[in-house]
Amino acid sequence: MTTKQVPDNPYILLTPGPLSTTRTVKQTMFRDWCTWDDDYNQLVEKIRRKLIGLATSSDDYTSVLMQGSGTFCVESVITTAVPHGGKLLVSANGAYGLRIAKIAERIGIKHMVMDSGEVNPLSLNQVENFLDEDREISHVAVVHCETTTGMLNPIKELGEIVKKYGKEYIVDAMSSFGGIPFDAAEIGADYVISSANKCIQGVPGFGFVIALQEAIKKTKGQARSLSLDLYDQWETMEQHHGKWRFTSPTHTVRAFFQALLELEQEGGIEKRHARYRKNHEVLLNGMISLGFKPLLPEKYQSPIITSFLSPTHPDYDFKVFYQKLKGQGFVIYPGKVTQNDTFRIGNIGEVYPQDMHRLICAVESAMYWISTVMKKN
Repeated sequence: MTTKQVPDNPYILLTPGPLSTTRTVKQTMFRDWCTWDDDYNQLVEKIRRKLIGLATSSDDYTSVLMQGSGTFCVESVITTAVPHGGKLLVSANGAYGLRIAKIAERIGIKHMVMDSGEVNPLSLNQVENFLDEDREISHVAVVHCETTTGMLNPIKELGEIVKKYGKEYIVDAMSSFGGIPFDAAEIGADYVISSANKCIQGVPGFGFVIALQEAIKKTKGQARSLSLDLYDQWETMEQHHGKWRFTSPTHTVRAFFQALLELEQEGGIEKRHARYRKNHEVLLNGMISLGFKPLLPEKYQSPIITSFLSPTHPDYDFKVFYQKLKGQGFVIYPGKVTQNDTFRIGNIGEVYPQDMHRLICAVESAMYWISTVMKKN
């Protein structure tokens, strides 16, 4: 029998997820698992406990895993947590905040949107005004790290306002959980949502919700979907000790457990946050030295992904720039901002400051090629 080898990646993913993973995370997926097997279900229970420990020091929280992408998890929370007759306030400043509102609109949940625009911080005063004037609002949702731009939103300050008015608080921490320290109880979150393929550095296939037990217990029978019924999924995992209602992504789950162990080996969220911040620092300083301008002021910038304004060079073309970087071993992201021509570079995953130094050299080489070879053509 031949020994299976994990092939080396031809490039580093500098994206907000999926992202570059370790060889050891990938290796764990070579084994097949049965969803009914006790060993597998015990693994799921270990993951659930570890997630709670990463999210908070409080004993009042529980966790539940949900098949699908991160958006599946967001939809499961919105369509389960907000009761019939409830009303959702979405505090948005990017595409992913607006996606929450689109979920509510599509399913027929009463909601309103406070849209601050893509490059502006949230207005806490405006949120308070909405809550003061509209007593129908039962839930408030926000995206912690809005990867449309890299904006980091003030979830603690917003949570204080939400709790002042006695509302339930939903935090989409898709791109920040595991990479930016916060305590779910301290920010007043009733629900914290994330995905396997973000800062924990697993692979795509499922997401998870850290929920206040008091909050999720009230949602029985509220879900507008069978497969996305967060309460039923949680109840099944509670009663059957890690069992999923429907077929679970076993290989992804096993890879995620390995990724959790590697997070612990790195020193936890604080140490990983420090590495991501250093990645961002090297990237930002290097790009500025080459004449690139960041989209956001540093005070609003997360260490997760950094947006840059596209250069004004007449021969610049993002697709050409992308391919030149890919050929040197780096994959970046196109812009998602509608008001500005931008591109984005992720700082998370199995990426280190030395990789960012190499990226800067690759960017310099790509821009030199664009300004010389393309100009001649």
